[in-house]
Amino acid sequence: MTVHKNAVLVLDCSEPEALAEFYAGLLGAEVRLSKDPDYVEITNEAGVCLAVHRERDYIPPSWPRPEDSQQAHLRIMVARHDMDEAEREAVGLGARPVETKNNSGPRDTRTYSDPAGHSFTLAAIPE
Repeated sequence: MTVHKNAVLVLDCSEPEALAEFYAGLLGAEVRLSKDPDYVEITNEAGVCLAVHRERDYIPPSWPRPEDSQQAHLRIMVARHDMDEAEREAVGLGARPVETKNNSGPRDTRTYSDPAGHSFTLAAIPE
C-alpha cells in the first residue's frame, strides 16, 4: 500500500514574503506564513499550491542564456480568452517577459521571470 503524500514546489529566493505576494496575486491565492521565518506558503481552497524559501546567498537563475540550462519552471494554465488579461496581471505584479514573440494561436505560451528570476509560462488551456 502506498502512503498518501502531497508535494509542493518550493522556490528559493532572497525575499520570501515578497515573492509569495507576487505568486498569491498571480494565482488568486493567499499567503500563509509559517513558524519558520524563511518559509512561506501560497495557498488556495485546494491547499498549498506553491512555497518559497529564503536562501541567504541566493543567486537568481540566468536562463535563457545559452550556456545555462533551464532546470524547472512553472506552467500556469489559463483559458485562451483570458491570456492577454493574465499577461497584464503578471506584468503588473512585477513579472518580466523573457520571450516576447507573438505566440497567439493553438499553442499560445508566454514566458516570464518572476521578481526573483525564476521562469514561468502562461499557457493556454487546450480546447
